[in-house]
Amino acid sequence: MTTVLPQQKEQHGGGTYTFSSRPRAVQQRKKYRDAGQGQDSAALYGNIMYDRRIVRGNTYAQHTLPATAQPDPIEIQRQQEARRRAIARKRAKEQLRPRSPEAVEGRKHIDVQTELYLEELTDRVEEADVETQTDTFLDRPPSPLFIPAKTGKDVATQIYEGDLFDFDIEVKPILEVLVGKTIEQALLEVMEEEELANLRAQQREFEELRNAELVETQRLEEQERRHREEKERRMKQQREVLRKEKETAEKIAARAFAQSYLADLIPSVFGTLADNGYFFDPVERDVESGFMPWLMETVEKAIDKSVLGRTMVDVLIREVVAQRMESFEALQRSIQEMSGGAAPVAKPLEMEAPSFIAEAAPPPEETPAEAAAGYIGSPY
Repeated sequence: MTTVLPQQKEQHGGGTYTFSSRPRAVQQRKKYRDAGQGQDSAALYGNIMYDRRIVRGNTYAQHTLPATAQPDPIEIQRQQEARRRAIARKRAKEQLRPRSPEAVEGRKHIDVQTELYLEELTDRVEEADVETQTDTFLDRPPSPLFIPAKTGKDVATQIYEGDLFDFDIEVKPILEVLVGKTIEQALLEVMEEEELANLRAQQREFEELRNAELVETQRLEEQERRHREEKERRMKQQREVLRKEKETAEKIAARAFAQSYLADLIPSVFGTLADNGYFFDPVERDVESGFMPWLMETVEKAIDKSVLGRTMVDVLIREVVAQRMESFEALQRSIQEMSGGAAPVAKPLEMEAPSFIAEAAPPPEETPAEAAAGYIGSPY
């Protein structure tokens, strides 16, 4: 008997595919075809020769797969070595096998039949077509009516009046039994009704007592709940009062500490801010930011103009002095030529510059700051 085993999943994801089915009764093939069945209805069948679920080879052998999906390289190398050795052995056998001697010149080897019975060999095999026709299925005849077979024997007998039962004699005890049983059953039913009534009365009393106790229990539970809520409310109020008192004390202490800490901190902070320039005089800040830049720019322009004028005067004086020197040199050369003698070469004359040149000489250069200071200090 075949049993269905649950397929267990292996840890490495591999395993042999197995198939098993529950045992069931084989359906008997009908001898005739049903009248409503079509002629061209295709029967469902499967070829077990191409079914992957059928195990090939010896059924007693164990078909197992390796634990890992990847083959072992050492095993692959061993198989390749065995295959190469088998091929080499086969080649050696073929070389050592005795062969027929070579044919003599002018002749050749041909294949001949050495069987007991010769058969004609042709290039084209003879073929013959034969046709046959199978009988069609007969229609199923109607089912005959089912008539069960007899299982007993038919026997006849005759019963006369009074042979089996005498009503007048035998009905009295039966009637007494029936009446007695009826009265007894009635008494039992009456007793059962009385007992049920007593049970209902007792149950009613018990229900009333139970309801009274339940009401009392609910009243006590409600009273206990009110007491508990009142207690929690009072405790909450007390905790709130204590919390507020604690917060008030902490605020008072923080206020006192802040006052004592800020008593010396505020003056020092304001002094530091004033020293760093955060508190300033608006007039002084306006003068420093608006008037002083304009004044410095104006002074720089005036100094630039003065320096430009002095530079131009220096250039003019330099050109005039150079022209005078050239005229003096020309006059000296003309005097030497007129005297006709080789007068000693006179040294360059070192003479003082005229007064107008000394007055026009530029003063020593001043820095823009010194010039601005002198300009500011001047009465004009």
